Amino acid sequence: MVPSDAEEVLGKEVQLTQPDYEVFIPEHWKGSSDDGHNQHFLVFDGPDGSLMVVWTQGSAAEGAHQRHRIVFSRSDDEGATWTEPSHVIGPNGRNDPALMAHWQFPLVSKSGRIYVIVNRETGVYGWIKMHTGKMQGLYSDDNGASWSQPQDIPMPTSPYDDPEGKIPPEWIVWQIPTRDLSGGHFVGYTHWINRAVATRKEVEQWPEIDSVAEFMRFENVDDDPEPRDLRIRYSAWGDQALRVPHKKYPLVSVAQEPSIVRLPDDRLFVVMRTASGYIWYSVSADDGETWRSPRPLLHRDHGLPLLQPTSACPIYQLADGRYVLFYHNNCGGPVAGGESDSQPRRPVFVALGEFRPGADQPLWFSDPKFLMDNKGSVKFEGDVNAYGEPRTPDLSLYSSFTTRGGNNVLWYPVGKTFLLGKKITDEFLADLEVPDQ
Repeated sequence: MVPSDAEEVLGKEVQLTQPDYEVFIPEHWKGSSDDGHNQHFLVFDGPDGSLMVVWTQGSAAEGAHQRHRIVFSRSDDEGATWTEPSHVIGPNGRNDPALMAHWQFPLVSKSGRIYVIVNRETGVYGWIKMHTGKMQGLYSDDNGASWSQPQDIPMPTSPYDDPEGKIPPEWIVWQIPTRDLSGGHFVGYTHWINRAVATRKEVEQWPEIDSVAEFMRFENVDDDPEPRDLRIRYSAWGDQALRVPHKKYPLVSVAQEPSIVRLPDDRLFVVMRTASGYIWYSVSADDGETWRSPRPLLHRDHGLPLLQPTSACPIYQLADGRYVLFYHNNCGGPVAGGESDSQPRRPVFVALGEFRPGADQPLWFSDPKFLMDNKGSVKFEGDVNAYGEPRTPDLSLYSSFTTRGGNNVLWYPVGKTFLLGKKITDEFLADLEVPDQ
């Protein structure tokens, strides 16, 4: 039941993390469209100078039949206001029979063509319905006003996929691709291992599903090809994929949601969520073709590890060249008070990172500093939110980051419901000290 004071409760809930920007606040409690589930929130620089965003939107709690679709919005005033979201791909309305589209990511060519690549449902599923699908792409040549028809993009047959070829790959690209040294677009992705070839055929909770981190490079985006003709080269693929042992089942790999930054010496540095209780990292000296075996991420060489449940832990580069890592600073599971290896996904802390040439781990980090939480003093009737749904304290960071005009902004979902932005200011970071020896 929707609380009688829903609008007041909603206003308080939105402000719990003290955002600087409000991008999208669903109003389905007023009878609007099924728009209550919002995540995978990727804000990027539009080719016309605007801020643009694509995200995955649905109608119900994650894992239900939420009819995932991709929507688009833009801001012409540096994020102060945003257009109403417009439909890109996937079910458009409650009665649309189209199959779901989710986990989108944008690619922008030099000419200004905007590609959106998605995981597209086929009706056949592996471990988890919303992870399973083919790759499709479509594009806009008018800054998001209209979109082409989607086209299938071939994916190579992997030794981690269904050996019978009946179940599509199980994969998610989580972050916005970065430009590589040759001008292509480079990104990491999670690849879940099909049950038929997984180490464990049955699991107690989803963080026990075998997974690896792999990488793809879009080589010809600037030629403005049709989506089906995008040329993709894979690396750290198959038996070269990045693997991290599960803390309870060491033969099971859980390496997911790789987040990449470039170092001052042109190496690539990637961090990953795992089911070990820590963040793990790797380094590539050849622009992502090969990677060092992953290791736990430490505050410094021979230092303590950075604690993390099985939850997103993005790293971004600041406008001044330093780095910020966002994480939960707990190891997950009952020891930390959560329900599983993936919880609790709150609060969010920040660690400041700086490059240390010659060090074994090339980025060293400050102690964590509290950034935000969303479980404050707001009370709800029957422990429901303003929409009359079970309230979630989830602050998993399916996020993005912009550095326009020296203004660092984290764009993040709250409870996979509200889409917000928060400035990461020099003043906030001023008291964080990174060890230098």
